Amino acid sequence: MIRIAPAGRALAVAAAASLALTACGGGGDTTAQQSASTSSASAAAPASSAPAAAKGDGTLTIGTVLPQTGSLAFLGPPEFAGVDQAVKEINEAGGVLGKPVTAIHTDSGDTTTNIASQSVDKLLGQKADAIIGAASSSVSESIIDKVTGAGVVQFSPANTSDKFTTINDKGLYFRTAPPDKLQGRVLGDLVVADGNDTVGILAMQDSYGSGLADQIAKTAEEGGATVVERVDYDPKAAEFSADVAKIKAKNPKAIVLIGFEEGAKVIQELVKQGLTADKVKWYMVDGNMSNTNYLKMPKGTLKGVKGTIPGAAAPDDFRKKLLEVNKDLEDFTYAAESYDAANLIALAAEAAKDDSGASIAAKLAEVSKGGTKCKSFKECADLLKSGTDIDYDGISGPVEFDDNGDPAVATIGVYQYGDDNKYPGKALEYRTGNIAG
Repeated sequence: MIRIAPAGRALAVAAAASLALTACGGGGDTTAQQSASTSSASAAAPASSAPAAAKGDGTLTIGTVLPQTGSLAFLGPPEFAGVDQAVKEINEAGGVLGKPVTAIHTDSGDTTTNIASQSVDKLLGQKADAIIGAASSSVSESIIDKVTGAGVVQFSPANTSDKFTTINDKGLYFRTAPPDKLQGRVLGDLVVADGNDTVGILAMQDSYGSGLADQIAKTAEEGGATVVERVDYDPKAAEFSADVAKIKAKNPKAIVLIGFEEGAKVIQELVKQGLTADKVKWYMVDGNMSNTNYLKMPKGTLKGVKGTIPGAAAPDDFRKKLLEVNKDLEDFTYAAESYDAANLIALAAEAAKDDSGASIAAKLAEVSKGGTKCKSFKECADLLKSGTDIDYDGISGPVEFDDNGDPAVATIGVYQYGDDNKYPGKALEYRTGNIAG
């Protein structure tokens, strides 16, 4: 069990409660969807301590700002499918506040574009009460002021940057993915446990990459290893020969790769310079663990490579449901976290008897812990309607939010690539830790 010392911060739902939802113009088309369609925060203060918020319009509208394009595009399909499956089940159970939930999907792009900001403008214009996204921590940072400033809940299924634990979010930001301090500890421990006493780190230079690299390095060195070289690279670079050469010069036994889609280019350069996975142990993280990005590489390029992904693996019956939503799914990373995000938002609106962002935020922590256990929207909603306090346990885990909108308990899976350059759906092992700030 990994335990992390608590760190509190002030809650600010009250500030968001007085803000009216504003409609802004933006580029790109956005399609409203009911649950049957199949397209591709800090925790709030208790309701009793928050002033009365402006009431919602009675229809829960969930927007998404998730990657259809950009360096994390491979994560988009499972995340959209998770949201769509949840909204489908919610509406089959009677919807929220007696009305069907509306889902509106938009693209987040990545940090090289302004797509995410334009998408948020569209969603605010269509009166979104909560926005699920972004997947990239840096993209979420770029839109959080706009989302929470409009009194709308921002709920990410995949942000892992430690910055969000203490970010100024007006009490309106939540996530089902655990902070990187836990993933970093697990991966750092894994590197040392595998017998590596010298380590090189190649990390993309942004809040996600640099933050995760910091924690991995700290943990590995506390375990007795030496980080002989660390390179924080520009993910937009045309090539990475100089970066890899710096690592090669120090001759590490293990190399940790932290990045997104550009990781394929980094791997090609490692192979070119003779640092193949059969000679040096490679380790990867959730941002570059993919079952699609490396299929064009020679068979066995990634054989034996280990990596970590936050959350428990999606169970088989859940995967089958998602494949009915999108038959072409290859990756299922963060599908469960997206599904749970949509369910929690809907249950919070039911508990609050209101669909406004501030009302939802004020109930999210409450519906995630401390009451009668329930595992589906219908089961939980029926309990709420009977006056029972609930504790939603999701597909991704128990989810219980701490005072920062982070999951208080989280699971990290360790996976290993096979000869086909893909990793199996079942992890080698899971490590669970308590998080408190």
